[in-house]
Amino acid sequence: MWVDTRRSWIYHVIFGGRTLPYIWPRVAIVSALSLVATYGYHRFPWLNLKITPFTLIGVPLGIFLGFRNNASYDRFWEGRKLWGSLVNTTRSFARQLTTFIDAPEDADGSVKAEVAVEREALVRIVIAYVHAFRHHLRDQDTRAGLDKVLSEAELESIAKHENVPIAILGLLGDRLTAARKKGWVHAFHAPLLESSLVSMTDVQGACERIKSTPLPHSYTVLLHRIVGAYCILLPFGVAQDLGWMSVFVVLFVSYALFGLDAIGDELEQPFGTDINDLALSAISRTIEINLLRRIGAKEVPPAAKAKDGVLE
Repeated sequence: MWVDTRRSWIYHVIFGGRTLPYIWPRVAIVSALSLVATYGYHRFPWLNLKITPFTLIGVPLGIFLGFRNNASYDRFWEGRKLWGSLVNTTRSFARQLTTFIDAPEDADGSVKAEVAVEREALVRIVIAYVHAFRHHLRDQDTRAGLDKVLSEAELESIAKHENVPIAILGLLGDRLTAARKKGWVHAFHAPLLESSLVSMTDVQGACERIKSTPLPHSYTVLLHRIVGAYCILLPFGVAQDLGWMSVFVVLFVSYALFGLDAIGDELEQPFGTDINDLALSAISRTIEINLLRRIGAKEVPPAAKAKDGVLE
């Protein structure tokens, strides 16, 4: 996600934005076509479409592009709110794990040490869940690093599941149940721990809904076709009125329309690794740091930093 906002307005106008690398071939082709159209009009005056059709379709085209971009941004912002909710839920869950799980008052030192180890292990599994969930949304290896926090039996159990993050939540539930049966969790506290697991499941389900349900394909294809046809035919509509200046006008208009079209495509799937997608790696690192601090871990990774103005 692009986060560098400290530059001047002029810098952002000239060097900012990251859509040009994706659309410059289309803009270059349409601009070259504008040169051909203008030259052709001077040789063959009948080669002109008039500006009226482009005026009529330009306004509704802008409205439809704006509507699609708003729909795409709604998906982007909902994804960000869901991950913000995940940050709060994991923080609360870690606090619950470290306060609600405790040895009975009459327990000996070995039991208390076992409970302390289990508390730390559960918090580390929550961290592993967050990273696995991020990999799941980005179609990456969801099992990476799990061997550091799970036993061989638990790894074998997870291997049977296609949805690894959900399997990890299931393991957390099983271990909390075992802790309750040992008397480490009070009956009044068990529902609170379960509600945190439910909240994490709800967040994951909502993110999976965004990922697996894009905007209607026919609507997206139709806009791509209209934008492409509009920009390709525009040089033949402005050549008569603008002459050689039509090249610069077509360049600007095509950049605006192709750029808006590309932004809608990029925001539609907010969980990827494009420059304007959500910084899930940075958010996951924040969760990891917060939870490790909660259990007093000695080795805590540094906070994620932007590289060339971009957080991953």
